[in-house]
Amino acid sequence: MLEPSHNDELPTIPGKRYFTIGEVSELCLVKPHVLRYWEQEFPQLSPVKRRGNRRYYQRQDVLMIRQIRGLLYDEGFTIGGARQRLSGEAAQDDSTQYKQLIRQTIAELEEVLLVLRV
Repeated sequence: MLEPSHNDELPTIPGKRYFTIGEVSELCLVKPHVLRYWEQEFPQLSPVKRRGNRRYYQRQDVLMIRQIRGLLYDEGFTIGGARQRLSGEAAQDDSTQYKQLIRQTIAELEEVLLVLRV
């Protein structure tokens, strides 16, 4: 899972319902072709596909991609090791995602508070 120190380097997730692959690429600092590859390797990652096979990611998908990115790039896991770690954490996954979502929401609210004070 991403530690709070790693969240500082990633952009905040906007309050949208769906994100395109280009937006997710910028939010997670991962190229689009890597995201498509990870879809094949990680069953937990399955964006909604609409007409023309366009991918639309939801907030939980972005959080999952950030978690995968953290395991692979920051913690040095292999793809197989990261897949095993994610499947082993299935029970803890929901609470971990909620904690990360709460941290993200707090960060966004603090930004709003700064804007309102100006």
